[in-house]
Amino acid sequence: MSDTRISDERSTVEVDEWKVGKGAYVSLIVVILLFSGAFLKVDGMAWLGAFDFTTLGGSFGTMKGESSTFVGAGGVSAKAGFLFALSLVPTVMLALGLLEIFTHYGAIRAAHKLLTPLLKPVLGIPGHTGLALITDLQSTDAGAALSKELYDNKQVTKKDVVIMGAWQYSGAGLINNYFSIGSAMFASLTMPVIIPLVVMFVMKFVGAVFVRFMLNTVYKRDFDNE
Repeated sequence: MSDTRISDERSTVEVDEWKVGKGAYVSLIVVILLFSGAFLKVDGMAWLGAFDFTTLGGSFGTMKGESSTFVGAGGVSAKAGFLFALSLVPTVMLALGLLEIFTHYGAIRAAHKLLTPLLKPVLGIPGHTGLALITDLQSTDAGAALSKELYDNKQVTKKDVVIMGAWQYSGAGLINNYFSIGSAMFASLTMPVIIPLVVMFVMKFVGAVFVRFMLNTVYKRDFDNE
């Protein structure tokens, strides 16, 4: 009798945990716009950049030379590695803090419900990984941090993390890097600027699907104990 009651209570908790209301969808839309780079450079509406993750994260100023920050230029050894890692802390902490806020308002639940029908059959990963993938389009550090948090909270398996890593590593920081570094080549393009971006985005899925295939065949036994 008590076992049945516990089972019913657990089922009720699980249903409430994944119940998605209108507020959750609004929260998901806001966090996607914040992390996707959609507000970064809008013609005639530069003020929207204030709501973009890259703008919020900002950047360090330069010291002496134009290319030198507080990390310095040409550093090697453990000291240089430590300072570089230290420079990533503000971005990662900001991303995790924002994620906690939007998670409270149901963004993760909404992403799970909406993205599972797409990500599960294509990549074999649950829908709540969608925010980590979306974040990677603009910030590799934040995307990796969100992926680690999902794994630490046991929301994804080791196999899921490998597939997510394949998706994120291919064309990492795609939107941010494309429009900041790749913009130097825009004048030489013989096609619309959006086409290379779309091709690179599609190839991220191609690479992840290939890695999933390898994990399900060649390296299948590596995950038998999961």
